[in-house]
Amino acid sequence: MQSSDTKPWSSYMLDIYTSRKGPALGTLYMKELEEMAREKLKERPGAFLYVAASAGNGSADAANRAELDKWKIIPRMLRDATKRDVNTTLFGVNYRSPVIVAPVGVQGIVHPDAEIASTQAAAKLGVTYCTSTAATRTLEQIAEANGDGHRWFQLYWPVDRDITESLLKRAKASGYSALIITLDTMLLGFRPHDLATAYLPFMHSVGSQIGLSDPVFMAKHGKQPMFDIPEYPYDPEKFEKLLAEGDERTKELVFLAAEWIKQVNSGTFRNWEQLKHVRDNWEGPLILKGILSVEDAEMAMEHGVDGIVVSNHGGRQVEGAVPSIWALDQICSSPKVKEAQASGKLTVLFDSGIRTGSDIIKAIALGAQGVLLARPFMYGLTVGGQGGVEEVLRMTLADLEITLGLSGYKSLKEVQGQREKVVVKIA
Repeated sequence: MQSSDTKPWSSYMLDIYTSRKGPALGTLYMKELEEMAREKLKERPGAFLYVAASAGNGSADAANRAELDKWKIIPRMLRDATKRDVNTTLFGVNYRSPVIVAPVGVQGIVHPDAEIASTQAAAKLGVTYCTSTAATRTLEQIAEANGDGHRWFQLYWPVDRDITESLLKRAKASGYSALIITLDTMLLGFRPHDLATAYLPFMHSVGSQIGLSDPVFMAKHGKQPMFDIPEYPYDPEKFEKLLAEGDERTKELVFLAAEWIKQVNSGTFRNWEQLKHVRDNWEGPLILKGILSVEDAEMAMEHGVDGIVVSNHGGRQVEGAVPSIWALDQICSSPKVKEAQASGKLTVLFDSGIRTGSDIIKAIALGAQGVLLARPFMYGLTVGGQGGVEEVLRMTLADLEITLGLSGYKSLKEVQGQREKVVVKIA
């Protein structure tokens, strides 16, 4: 699984200077890119807010950034960092970088190429792509577009065991090498921005494509798998009009979408013992996403889990949740977790709030072995499609490699878990 682009990530900066053209997206500031995405979707504000906004008043999302900003890097001088790389080994596999394109759902509401654009961008650059259960394309379509790239699958855990088994079988057959189970979304969070306009694309089958293409799920309803691509742009009013007019196809889609929601966001909460069924049906790395407490991290190891993602879902689920970076520091300070990381028994990943290369260094220094990037790539997708995603990944990884060297380090191995040497918290 080799990238077609093997230049150092830092060459991105030199290429901009020598070309005299500036960045393809027109900015390298994430806040400006966010505003560009808002402008691009000004006729469909619900789509923008679905990506950008959070649970409640947004305090958990803001706290993620505020807590990250409290941590500062301590640069070291007169150290040879001339040749640098940010290669990372996760679950025995060597990757070009510690960045994983996070499993963001319903990408088809912001760009017509949706997940196809994102997964192709990741594959082109050799960055791992994680497909969401809430994708607007099927597992197989995304895998085909990803080609020989690294790909993982994120599972919203179905209620029915046979449907879970079917999804895992499909993922395995399509070359997905690791499985992330999202634990914090058994029920959707309280999101005023979506509730204000009753904006939920899943109700109209947009983001249900993995379910509607599943033979076991569809057989329960006497149907054959569907492989339709949702219409772009997503227009909820058009759906409602067709539904009111009695359009049979729309009625069918809405019914099936509601049944799929009952499977994956039903409000059925799971327990630790139920993990065994997934573990028994998945041979590759099994990762739990949404871990925020030391006790849960330690319990994950007791239940045969290979990795965790320390994450509060970008503040989208629990208003007032602890910042993810605070939780990362707590979890990676646990002697049990440290020992498990050192022995290779547990891999710790981080999510929620990453915007710059220095953010990644902070997370790695605090104990993470990789990070998931979410909203930034979605803004890139919104503004520039595949090229926009590529640009966001390139600039983030260039920033990481350059900042790593300027801080006195030539590899992430020198930084990982070195909390006392690399960073300091300044309240």
